[in-house]
This record gives sequence, structure tokens and C-alpha cells, in this order.
Amino acid sequence: MLSEKLLTTAFTRAVRKGTLIMTTAGGETFTFGDGGEPRVSFRFTDAAAQLALCLHPELKLGELFVDGRLVIDEGSIFELLELVLQKTHGDLGELPLRRLRKMRTMLQRRSANDAAKAKRNVAHHYDLDGRLYALFLDSDRQYSCAYFDHPDATLEDAQLAKKRHIAAKLMVDPGQRVLDIGSGWGGLGLYLGEVAQAGYVRGVTLSEEQLDVSRKRAATSGMPERVRFELEDYRATTGTFDRIVSVGMFEHVGPSSYDTYFSACHKLLEDDGVMLLHTIGRSGTPYPTNAWIEKYIFPGGHLPILSEMMPAIERSGLVVTDIEILRLHYAITLEKWRERFMEHRDEIRRLYDERFCRLWECYLAMSESAFRFQDAVVFQVQLAKRNDTVPLTRDYIAEREAVLRSAEIAGVRRSA
Repeated sequence: MLSEKLLTTAFTRAVRKGTLIMTTAGGETFTFGDGGEPRVSFRFTDAAAQLALCLHPELKLGELFVDGRLVIDEGSIFELLELVLQKTHGDLGELPLRRLRKMRTMLQRRSANDAAKAKRNVAHHYDLDGRLYALFLDSDRQYSCAYFDHPDATLEDAQLAKKRHIAAKLMVDPGQRVLDIGSGWGGLGLYLGEVAQAGYVRGVTLSEEQLDVSRKRAATSGMPERVRFELEDYRATTGTFDRIVSVGMFEHVGPSSYDTYFSACHKLLEDDGVMLLHTIGRSGTPYPTNAWIEKYIFPGGHLPILSEMMPAIERSGLVVTDIEILRLHYAITLEKWRERFMEHRDEIRRLYDERFCRLWECYLAMSESAFRFQDAVVFQVQLAKRNDTVPLTRDYIAEREAVLRSAEIAGVRRSA
């Protein structure tokens, strides 16, 4: 059978270390690898599933797993991805028609991401039952890459360190006005108001679920007038701000809107202001979002490379003052999320169903493997209007982190 020949060729090329055992719909078994760990055994329930995986692996692997047509009897979906995606191995994506799909998708992603479409895309993922996120995120519901500044950091430690690192790079001083574009569940905005002592924080989001949680948190924070959250597209925001921060939102903007995004930020930023853009990106060449992730998890999403972002930044009039690349930080973050998700899998199944659990297990596994074995990274791009706004060396980051850490400790003592 053609599909069996294509699959055995692909897996023979891809799996050099570890053990992969494939059982076809006809009951024939093939083994790949060197016999070591990890060890994964899977089977197809029908011949059509085998052909589908050959023709469009990036889409069909996830679909077949979620639909129960590719059944993993030993190991996990993450370990299957580990076997076929490690850099020292091949790439399952090199099966037929990949180049044609890439050309088609690159053309499709040029369509405009207007405000209405952006809100629909956000609702698809972020307006799920809030109890879901509470089961696998940290207590502050930070749904972006954590910053593991020491080897023994817990998820909570690392997410707090992320907020501290961002606040230090923003150089937030008491009394300043801060805009948070894509403010999530409000954790960063509240941190900037309470710990960094910003005079006013405006968080804007397109998620009604996140807005509701953020406003409730602000109301009980003792800072309801200083930290405010609005259901608002950044393109509709008015006024000017001393600092602008955007964490985990730029991935949803889309290349066709990069000029609009950075021009809006330039207009909203004071002449002596500082902006920090924290976004998932890629270190390779331009490539469309994984087809399965875009269809089922993040519709309209795109992970930029620096060469896609920089022309729009330059045209906007903003100046790049610093770029930091966080590499394995998000792989570790996702590993911890995936572990927590699996620990609470029964509760999540009661919230939704078994198919949803497989969908999200696959999403978390695919995302972690992208950071651990492929070229996904996180960019922290610091921007300003003038090249003399930020100090000449990076020493100020550690100095400000130390001040913020002391303020965190003092705040804990006051609340005790």
C-alpha cells in the first residue's frame, strides 16, 4: 500500500533515536529507531487515516489523534512528537505536498485582520470557561512565557520573575501612565500598578471573559481608579502613555497589520517613552503557522521572525533599543502547564469532554515541542522614539529588578 510505503520511508528517515512502533490498519507492525527511549507505540484504526497523514501531516496528525483514528497505546503524543521533530532527526513535515501548502498558506495570511475578525479569533480561545485556565496556569493566570531566572524556580516563581523582568525593562517610575495591549486576566497591569507604582495603567483586551476577571481583580485591589481594564481594540485607543507593554498579543496581529500596529504604538507613546513587545516568534525563515494550531487553537495566528517585524518598526518611526531572545523558557513553561493539565484531566473532562481533553493535550504537546525541538522562541523587543531614552548598558535591568523584588517582599509583609 502506498501510504505504508510513504510512512515507513518518512519514519525511517526521521526516527534515529528512541523507539517508534507503528501498527497499520491492516495489522502490520513496523519498528523504527535504535530501541532506546522514549518508546512510543501507536496504531491506525483505518487505512484512510494513514493516507491522510501522508498527504498533510501538520494538520492530520492532530486531527487523527483527537478523533481517535491514531491511537497511542504506549507513550504520549508529546513523546511521539519528540521522536520525529528533534533537530538531529528528520522532519515528518517533509511528506508530499508540503511546499504547495506553504505557498497557499502564505498567500492566505495576507488577508487583513480587522477589529471584528480579531475579536472573533480572540473569543475562540480566550473566552472559554475560566475554570479551565485556573486548573493549569499559575495563581495569577499568566498565560505567556515565564522567566526561569534560577534552576529551582517554580511556575509561580518564574511568572513573577517575568513580570519583574518586563517592568524593569519598561523602566516604570512612580506616577507614569502605562498602556497594556492585550492585558489578559490583569496580572501584569496590577503588578505595574501595585509594585512598580505606575500612576495609571490602562489594560485593553478583546476577551470578554478576561475583561470580567480583570475588572473584578482591580475592584478588590485597592487601585480601582489607577488600574482600569477596557474591552477595546488597540486601534481605537486614544491618548498618550509613558510606557507601553504588550505580552502574548502580537502573535494575533498578523503580518498584514504590522504597519498598523507599530504606527498605532508610535502615536500612543510619549516622545520620551519606552515600549516592550513580548511575543512568540521564530528564529528560522518565514513560514505559516502550523495548520492544525491555526484551525483549532489560534485562528489567524502567526509567529513572526525578526525580518518580518523590523521593516514595519522602521517605517513607524520607532527605534529598537534592545532585543532579548528567550529560548527554552517557554518550553519549560509549557511542560509545567502540560503536567498540570494532565493532573487535572478528569476535572477538565467534566467541564468539557474527552475530545476536548485530547485537543488540548495535543495543543500543549505541539507547542512545547516547537520550542524544545524546532525554532520557536520568544522575542522581547524594547522600543522608543529616541535612541537616548534607555541607559547605555543593561545594568539598569538588574538594578531595577532588585528594587522591584524588595517592593514585592514589602507588599507581602503588608498583606500578611
